[in-house]
Amino acid sequence: MVELQIKNMVCPRCVMAVENLMVDKHIAFEKVVLGKVFFQEKPNKDEMLVFEEGLIKMGFEILQDKDVKKIEKIKTSLHQLLQKEEIPSGFSLSEYIKSILNEDYSKLSHLFSSIEGVTIEKFFISLKIDKVKESLFYEEISLSEISYKLDYSSVQHLSSQFKKITGMTPSEYKKMVKKSPQGWK
Repeated sequence: MVELQIKNMVCPRCVMAVENLMVDKHIAFEKVVLGKVFFQEKPNKDEMLVFEEGLIKMGFEILQDKDVKKIEKIKTSLHQLLQKEEIPSGFSLSEYIKSILNEDYSKLSHLFSSIEGVTIEKFFISLKIDKVKESLFYEEISLSEISYKLDYSSVQHLSSQFKKITGMTPSEYKKMVKKSPQGWK
């Protein structure tokens, strides 16, 4: 079985988009999961060219470099973690990353920063703030519940981090998106 890693596949809709591309272009595949496509045998050059062009149009790309693959695995794992119901209490980002790649966290952290231009911690905080924005927009749970589910030490900690990233408090953001016809961003 041949495996290709795909950059920027971070949600179930991404998987569906890649599956649809493969079906539309009549490229035989085994399965598609977050960040990966599996084939019984590698597609021919023409199929790969069509596949790559289709991926690029959707904002994806095939990963080649092993360091880039590591970075994408970290990013995909963090996205998957946030899709779960809640982050476990006392969560350790460094231990989590270390367990995913079975490598020294400080080396992975340095590699991530050098390629992405941001630390793993800041990347993860940004993902958490996006999750907060989504939760605020849909108004399904309170800010204290959001704080608990994302393993913030307090609502105040979440609020200060939210303001630092977005420039507004969660309640200001909530008011803004209610007035905006574009939804959350």
